[in-house]
Amino acid sequence: MPELAALTEAAVALLEQLIATPSFSREETATAALIFDFLTAHGARPQRQGNNVWAVAPGYVPARPTVLLNSHHDTVKPGAAWAYPPFVVTWEGDKLTGLGSNDAGASAVSLLATFLYLQDQPRAYNLICAITAEEEISGANGIAKLLPELGPIALGIVGEPTQMQLAIAEKGLLVLDCLARGKTGHAARDEGENALYRALDDIAWLRNNQLPRVSPLLGAVKTTATQISAGQQHNVVPDECRFVVDVRTNELYSNAEVVEILQQNLRSEITPRSLRLNSSRIAADHPIVQRGQALGKETYGSPTLSDQALMPFATVKIGPGDSARSHTPDEFILRSEIISGVRDYVALLTDLVI
Repeated sequence: MPELAALTEAAVALLEQLIATPSFSREETATAALIFDFLTAHGARPQRQGNNVWAVAPGYVPARPTVLLNSHHDTVKPGAAWAYPPFVVTWEGDKLTGLGSNDAGASAVSLLATFLYLQDQPRAYNLICAITAEEEISGANGIAKLLPELGPIALGIVGEPTQMQLAIAEKGLLVLDCLARGKTGHAARDEGENALYRALDDIAWLRNNQLPRVSPLLGAVKTTATQISAGQQHNVVPDECRFVVDVRTNELYSNAEVVEILQQNLRSEITPRSLRLNSSRIAADHPIVQRGQALGKETYGSPTLSDQALMPFATVKIGPGDSARSHTPDEFILRSEIISGVRDYVALLTDLVI
């Protein structure tokens, strides 16, 4: 059985390769190859579907529950404000700066090291590790496409930067395209029906009203108008106004239910871009939550979206790094965070019974 320290160092070296290899969403071919080769070199038998790479630990028994270790290897594009070259590995003592180092390269390589350490050990569950694509865009060719290939999953460990605390709930996402209709008229006369004013009335309703079910972990459903467009010229009352609303749902509502409530209260036509990114929550008495708490982990509700939203089974989100660094200039991870991350993943999963 490989030494955990050696696997952790190999994981850090893999992270350096991933940082140096651009992997924007839908463009992850090269990093998928790196992950496939890494698993092969360490005795696993990886499989690949598009840019999704996964491996099943030896001794798979269909009657046993299956634990899925999952993170992603795609990144957002770097902004212009980076002071460091985003695809160059920059070490400064314990600190590694580079695009994707924190979100979610550190989680991905830590889960890979954990999988390789545990794959040949006795377990009461099947173990699969999948490092997948298109998470940053909730794409159709990422985890959602792979899940049917994996069989029934009892528990998912989703690697995202949480400072190795347990996110046991996560907000969902709705993006609503809204259309307020009116009637054109001359702006100099008292005529027409101003669609812009109708849209503003609806936006005011969103701003001033809160859905009644408030989650102890995730708080209230949050609705935010983020874009608006109306009118063609200054002297014509607009007959259409389009606006976009970002909705972050809690686990007490389905996305479809929130859309129905808003349709009942707004005059504008509402078209959701998707209903599939629902909020999620795991029971507080689930064995993985109790194991985490016994190890001193805090539990909390996460406001940020991940591939948890696409997993129709119990999941927790936990990983090295800090979500506040994600999608920011000069994103970084600490070597010490990866070391402790691998150690804590192994502690969570060793002798786990679900």
